[in-house]
Amino acid sequence: MSDHAVLHVKGRVLVGPDDVRDELWVTGGRITYERPAAEAVTVEGWVLPGLVDAHCHVGLGPHGAVDKETAEKQALTDRDLGTLLLRDAGSPSDTRWTDAREDLPKIIRAGRHIARTRRYIRGFAHEVEPGDLTAYVAQEARRGDGWVKLVGDWIDRSTGDLSACWPRGAVEEAIAEAHRLGARVTAHCFAEDSLRDLVEAGIDCIEHATGLTEDTIPLFAERGVAIVPTLVNIATFPRLAAGGDEKYPRWSAHMRDLHARRYDTVRAAYDAGVPVFVGTDAGGTLPHGLVAAEVAELVKAGIPTADALAATAWSARAWLGRPGLEEGAPADLVVYETDPRQDHRVLAAPRRIVLNGQVVG
Repeated sequence: MSDHAVLHVKGRVLVGPDDVRDELWVTGGRITYERPAAEAVTVEGWVLPGLVDAHCHVGLGPHGAVDKETAEKQALTDRDLGTLLLRDAGSPSDTRWTDAREDLPKIIRAGRHIARTRRYIRGFAHEVEPGDLTAYVAQEARRGDGWVKLVGDWIDRSTGDLSACWPRGAVEEAIAEAHRLGARVTAHCFAEDSLRDLVEAGIDCIEHATGLTEDTIPLFAERGVAIVPTLVNIATFPRLAAGGDEKYPRWSAHMRDLHARRYDTVRAAYDAGVPVFVGTDAGGTLPHGLVAAEVAELVKAGIPTADALAATAWSARAWLGRPGLEEGAPADLVVYETDPRQDHRVLAAPRRIVLNGQVVG
């Protein structure tokens, strides 16, 4: 199809969960609801805005940064399953080159992870002490696309269990500086003890959030702090725990407990009004292309299908400040055989994928 071809997309266009239209057109790479004069190529089906993976890592592998070819394959894997907007939650690779590629998903970057010294996966993060946290947050705020990623907790080998990485004063100062620079802050958190300090310090989002309890969930709801549960990643906790049984039995038991209550945790947060978004933690050790599986996990946790769908579609895009299927928006959309609001499993089998106005799959 030429760069100037016009598309006529018809069937059921899900502009919002309850805003359903019969058709749209794509001209000049953008969406319009006004019929153009030009002849159009027709695409039919149930239409969603391009899906969102709100926690993944492009350019990251099990041992740190990967080469450009591998990063490209990661992005293409997401694209070919309809995931057209990625929030990269920390990567040591410079993936700015993807911005010039109209055939690759759009990426919102959080720069590189910022972790406490010797308290994270080797090769992934800047590893710093609390006195340097604000300076590194400022650096990554300037490098990213409006987000900064902290490692809020990790195993402390001196105690043999998960524990918070940063003193309260350090995160208060660092988050204030990020906000001054116009960036939002998120943090990796598995355990319970870092959450209150981070939320009261003004953090915007928590990744994984397995340590939420009846004491902290109301605080998240009151402050409007979002969570990205990454349940497809939490599924790996038993395997990780088995590897630590001999050396770190407290940590292993803690990880198993967090895993055992993961669905109850997510459902309790949702019921309390905490914003929940879809993220897979792809990159590092997990493959890309897992958004449909993560939506299925949210549904299994008890979130209604329509809301789990919104968490990777309309509400996720609004949260990230990116348009969906509005008039004049970039034509990033996915077409399905049946209504995804009724059966989320259809997300794994897109009929057509349109990115920047071009049919790419």
